[in-house]
Amino acid sequence: MHKNTSSIRVATFNVSMEAENYLPRGCAGDQQVLIARLTQGGEPQIQAIARIIQLTRPDVILLNEFDDIATPALGVEAFVQNYLALSQQGSSPIHYPYYFYDRVNSGQPSPFDLDRNGKATGKGADAWGYGNYPGQYGMLLLSRYPIVENGVRTFRQFKWKDMPGHLETQQTDGSPWYDNDAWQQFPLSSKSHWDIPIDVAGKRLHLFASHPTPPVFDGPERRNAKRNHDEIRFWVDYISGSKGNYIYDDNGQLGGFSKSEPFVVLGDLNACTSEGDAIKAGIRSLLTHPNIVDPKPTSRGGKEHSPKNPDAALHTATWRMRADYVLPSKAGLAVMQSGVFWPASDEPNADLVGHRHTSSDHRLVWVDLRLD
Repeated sequence: MHKNTSSIRVATFNVSMEAENYLPRGCAGDQQVLIARLTQGGEPQIQAIARIIQLTRPDVILLNEFDDIATPALGVEAFVQNYLALSQQGSSPIHYPYYFYDRVNSGQPSPFDLDRNGKATGKGADAWGYGNYPGQYGMLLLSRYPIVENGVRTFRQFKWKDMPGHLETQQTDGSPWYDNDAWQQFPLSSKSHWDIPIDVAGKRLHLFASHPTPPVFDGPERRNAKRNHDEIRFWVDYISGSKGNYIYDDNGQLGGFSKSEPFVVLGDLNACTSEGDAIKAGIRSLLTHPNIVDPKPTSRGGKEHSPKNPDAALHTATWRMRADYVLPSKAGLAVMQSGVFWPASDEPNADLVGHRHTSSDHRLVWVDLRLD
């Protein structure tokens, strides 16, 4: 589809491969539900996900909402072998010999009543990141190119309080929303933030992956909207020289991204500059950052889905918003082409995006890049 040897296709896809997607409405899931579907094979929704990946053929892809599995080698390799490595409805198999997978904060229980409803349940909105079991809504990066393991940085344990100028969440009387003991432990990342370098034919490319919390499901205090804003702002500061000096990773290394190597910010950011409930200054500051290019991928299917919406071609989710991004650095990269996998009704494979449970309520977003 794109096989120019000087280019690399980078993609992001919220695949909605979390356990509750495979159970009757109202039933609580756990990590074992997904692993069962992966090892058994033949799950229609996962087959559709695999076919979309086979059709678009990214060289590297971030999957959001791929449940954190206790034994990553088992779960990830089952997905790769039982779905991606098998032809789906005649499409060519695709192979990813490298992957990165790590713990996330979603579903990790806290001992606090974080949503202030009078009950500390340790799950849902009382987990460190929203989730009903540890690792729900996890992340997985698949790559055709080697991952530079000793260069990986993760920021799951970075505390929100340690971001200078963080947005404050207050009760109606002006007092802090979070009790001091909770606030001292509160992580910024609702899942995690990853800096993953890969080796592309001797050139290093950094992938900045995350999945900020949806800026909804809160109240007038807007605790989720403020967290979403600051999760996005993390990357703005990370790539802004000395502004990122306050950042520390999970190994205690201080500082932001100081290398001259190219990078791509990618993931379901749950924010848009023109639509939705996010505090728009966060996503705007990322999209307009002087070190970033916004390719603005589009699709005919998105436009067809919301024909009266002037932004519809940019949409990446069925709930009519641009939520998912692949944003390359200006330095070291050239954008060749981009797109959103959202076929219109008269295009091939429109059945893969027929409804929420066919594949996902999000669409795969891809950008072809040339490393200069």
